[in-house]
Amino acid sequence: MITRVSGLLYGADYNPEQWPEPVWERDAKLMGEAGVTMVTLGVFSWARLQPAEQEWDFGWLDRLLDLFHAHGIAVDLATATASPPAWFVRRYPQTLPVTADGVRLEFGSRQHYCPSSPIYRAAATRLARAVAERYREHPALALWHIHNEYGDHVTECFCAESARDFRRWLRDRYSDDIGQLNFAWGTEFWAQRYSHFEEIEPPRRAPGPVNPGQLLDWRRFSSDALLACFLAERAVLKEVTPQVPVTTNFMSMMKDLDYWTWAAHEDVVSDDAYPDPADASAHVAAAMNYDLMRSLGGGRPWLLLEQAPSAVSWRAVNVPKPPELRRLWSVQTVARGADGVMHFQWRASRAGAEKFHSALLPHGGTGTRGWRETVRLGAELKLLAEVAGSRSQSAVAIVLDWNSWWALEAEDHPSARVRLKEQILSWYAELYARNVAVDFVPPDAEPAGYRLVLAPNLYSVSRENAGRLAEYVRGGGQLVCGFFSGIVDELDHVHQGIDGLDGGYPGPLTELLGVAVDEWWPIPDGEAVAVEIGGRSWPATRWSEWVETTGAEVVGRYRRGVLAGRPAVTRNAFGAGGAWYVSCDLGGAEGSGEQAGGGPLGDSGGGSSGTSSSGISTSMVGSTGIGAVLSAALAAAGVGPVLPGLPAGVEVTCRRSDSHSYYFLLNHNDREVSLAAAPADAVDLLTGGRPSHLAAHGVAVLKQGR
Repeated sequence: MITRVSGLLYGADYNPEQWPEPVWERDAKLMGEAGVTMVTLGVFSWARLQPAEQEWDFGWLDRLLDLFHAHGIAVDLATATASPPAWFVRRYPQTLPVTADGVRLEFGSRQHYCPSSPIYRAAATRLARAVAERYREHPALALWHIHNEYGDHVTECFCAESARDFRRWLRDRYSDDIGQLNFAWGTEFWAQRYSHFEEIEPPRRAPGPVNPGQLLDWRRFSSDALLACFLAERAVLKEVTPQVPVTTNFMSMMKDLDYWTWAAHEDVVSDDAYPDPADASAHVAAAMNYDLMRSLGGGRPWLLLEQAPSAVSWRAVNVPKPPELRRLWSVQTVARGADGVMHFQWRASRAGAEKFHSALLPHGGTGTRGWRETVRLGAELKLLAEVAGSRSQSAVAIVLDWNSWWALEAEDHPSARVRLKEQILSWYAELYARNVAVDFVPPDAEPAGYRLVLAPNLYSVSRENAGRLAEYVRGGGQLVCGFFSGIVDELDHVHQGIDGLDGGYPGPLTELLGVAVDEWWPIPDGEAVAVEIGGRSWPATRWSEWVETTGAEVVGRYRRGVLAGRPAVTRNAFGAGGAWYVSCDLGGAEGSGEQAGGGPLGDSGGGSSGTSSSGISTSMVGSTGIGAVLSAALAAAGVGPVLPGLPAGVEVTCRRSDSHSYYFLLNHNDREVSLAAAPADAVDLLTGGRPSHLAAHGVAVLKQGR
């Protein structure tokens, strides 16, 4: 982590270019009053640092780093490569990005460059080297911040240079063998066969559907092209300053970039998070994103590099954060593994596209409510300083595979309504409501350390990764797998049998799950299919399947329509463990609560008010059908909440050091709640006492000896 700063980091992006130099000294003093320990500098400073191709101006940045060091404030120094200056664009217009329709995007915003451009990469690494060599020994330097929010505006470019880079990437991927590429892309379909790599272009706008294999490789390539930009700068920084940690700010659970690949090259995983105060459930998705950030770093503490102190400026309606929500959401990031709470930005801008974006120091200055909250949060984070470096432990893992995500959401599928992030969130929300700790893992992870593994969707899965899941369950693990899984391999080819002909769904997961899917039955918009689980009727939306069991026990059945009486949810005893299959989308609204008729729950004969052999009963608490299934899976795995007995709406996490446990209790309710079930021997780091109640949107951090 960042060794030059003790405790939890607190601060913001600072954009001094927007202000006259006399303001800088005042800002540094105010940062001291607010408890700021680190600022991010230089994110959009390329035009100031390099006013012309052969001209450099570091004097102003020298003075800033000296100023912050004198005030005891560390610097997260950016390489400033996110926005090339006007002189660069006008001299090298070929570096501007081009859309799939052939439109070249212009200067006047940010991230206006082609990721594959060797001219851009050379200029960016030249700038990174100049900054690194100048400040390599500066005592204020604590962290390198490469670029900014890769892929925020430009995730792909379709220019001629990108086409050349794509062909180079394909030659490497397919060992310079055009036959391998033709097989991978299935080019015998629609006479798309290639004779030479030089015939290949990016998947620009075409008369009809574009080859799905080409699109999948294009997504992989586009993520790798941006990663190559990051790695080029990282190589320079590690050469010049190997002792200084490196990061680039992620954008939560972002589809376009494979963060498993990216995170392997970061010393500190960092994230920019902007949950919407107008969304009553925004904190649930935020928790999911934070768990992902922690998981990307292998459990290491991560860094929240940006959040809004109050309102943002880019939504249709920009709702501010009430004071208690600003505090609650900030502490939530620490609760889920962050060792720093940073913001965009320090001083509210007076011009530009984000002039109405909130800041730690609002336009109204130190007489505002926002400033008082800035000072308060800084003081409270100091009280939590000893939490820094501690870690979380989880018994449940969710599989997240970017390649499967890209393939799942391609065109010409049975339904365009299936979205992986929505599917994961609906499952995650049930674990969140139960205060069950969760990690995310890549598809090739060895899951043996977890009691329960969830795969909300594995549309694309290799035989090797399917085998890992089978060994995990055979060894005693519990697996819950969602619908439309095991369909294609890593090439997006439908899984076939050993003879290459007869196959069937769910492909290499068939034996493990003990089911065969005969046909998919997507559910039209606005409709739902009733599913009987645990003696209750639950609505399934978007998706259902015609399922035959080949050894699995039936846990839930479709109640009406074409699929009436057929299996909807199953559990297969496999080795010492169990594998559940959920053939429909059960993440919707609460079930009717009616006693389901028409036969027993399981083939073992459990009645409508009893419990099936799979452990689902009418007494199971759950707001959705998937909640009922996951409750039973958690019970089978022996996994419970971090702290039992606390009121609904109180988020609980635990971070542990060698000597102490730190329980974070976050009340997301609009009312006060009792903490009678909290540890009696724990002390709140924020108050020094042991609270009996927690105010609406209140926070407690209970320290307990281990």
